[in-house]
Formats: sequence, C-alpha cells, structure tokens
Amino acid sequence: MQRKTITITAKQESWVKLQINSGQYGNDSEYIRDLIRSDQNQKNKIALLQSALIEGENSGISQINMADILIDAKKRHNV
Repeated sequence: MQRKTITITAKQESWVKLQINSGQYGNDSEYIRDLIRSDQNQKNKIALLQSALIEGENSGISQINMADILIDAKKRHNV
C-alpha cells in the first residue's frame, strides 16, 4: 500500500476519531479508504446515470403516448 500524509482541520480530526470510537473503523486509514470507496461508487453511479440520460436523449421522441404506456404497464402487472 502507498503511504500518504494529509492535513485536516481539528474539527475534521474530531469527526474521524468519532467514527473510529463508534467501532465502525479500526483506525484513520480504514475510515479514509472507506470514504474513497464511497466517492468512487458515487462517481460511478453518476457516470452511469449520465450515460443513460444521454442514451435516452439520443433515442429521440417516443411515438407512444402516456395513456398507451399506462395501459401496457397495467397489462404487464395484471392490474
């Protein structure tokens, strides 16, 4: 593993220690690694959502109206 030195405020240090004292994390490094993983996951989810939105925009306007979509959904779910 790589070693990294970071500078945080006293308030941030208190928060990190609180997370460790809660028993969720064994040390500062575990907490920081979890923050990085969470950030990576969030960024990946945002990228997937943006990609889906672009795909939807590029697909054009649907010729199906909302009433037909609702009827189809009710049929598929036996409602």
